Amino acid sequence: MRSRLCSIVSVLLLSLTAAAATAADAKTATPPWKVSGQLEEACSCDAACPCWFDSKPTRMNCSGGFALFIDKGKYGDVPLDGLAVALIGQNPDGTTMMGSIGNWNFAYVYVDEKASPEQRKALEEIAKATSPPMAPPDRTKIRYIPITRRVDGSEHVVTLGPYGSFSGHLVDGGLGGPSKIVNSTGADPIRKEYMQGRTTRQTYNDAGQNWDWSNSNYMFTTFDVTSEDYAKFAQAMTQKMQEKAPPPKTDKKSK
Repeated sequence: MRSRLCSIVSVLLLSLTAAAATAADAKTATPPWKVSGQLEEACSCDAACPCWFDSKPTRMNCSGGFALFIDKGKYGDVPLDGLAVALIGQNPDGTTMMGSIGNWNFAYVYVDEKASPEQRKALEEIAKATSPPMAPPDRTKIRYIPITRRVDGSEHVVTLGPYGSFSGHLVDGGLGGPSKIVNSTGADPIRKEYMQGRTTRQTYNDAGQNWDWSNSNYMFTTFDVTSEDYAKFAQAMTQKMQEKAPPPKTDKKSK
């Protein structure tokens, strides 16, 4: 158990340290950015997804992802209004989402094909800044596809070009209004709170996958975040994980 905890903490520290370094470099090497819009997210877990509470998924793994639909945004002087970026991935069987960061089976980034070359690069950088490196480089790919969303009453339908789609709707809270989750264990600036729902259907046929399921986890929220928000988040998480890290083992030498 101790070795597993050390391994998890080590992976998280490496990921967060890299994110913090990227954020620090961003102050001098890359432009500041700001985006606002809506998050659409779905996965194979039962609702609500336990992965956001550092628990194991309800199936063997958590397979799914999210799309960011940007209403207004800028990466330096590059406008991002009306564009989208998405990520689909899968963690290894029998692991938690957070504990397997860096070793996912795959993590594919999908960039809005209508973006210009400068906008595509900006969206890729924002995807990196808002998500830790989920999978090794050889299992991480970037594709340029049409990313669309249609809202039919309470149903939100997201399509990722030829590779799949998901549709979902919110569920009611016990005291009225939509069910809402605030400050989950895995919360980040975009997901500091989100409304909970269920999918009607989710399909995906890239990365050697063939998904087709329904009545699984669906999440929706609006966001208004900046590069500074994620720089502070990465630094705070790095400090938190360092404080929680078990002390290194020391070999007891016989006298």
